[in-house]
Amino acid sequence: MTTPEAPSASAAPDPDPMPVAPPQPDFELCCGNGCDPCIFDLHDLAMDAHRQSLRAWRARHPDAA
Repeated sequence: MTTPEAPSASAAPDPDPMPVAPPQPDFELCCGNGCDPCIFDLHDLAMDAHRQSLRAWRARHPDAA
């Protein structure tokens, strides 16, 4: 039985990596004063951009999981 080999340290990085979702801000970071935009509004916008990037990436990589 063969085992998959781990990528070597000298392997070139993926030129088109899968987009990574932005981290959700901690609830404690919100001041609760109704800021416009709130940090959660900014996170929602970043997630929208991430979803669009992920859809485009999946279209370029149809065999990816």
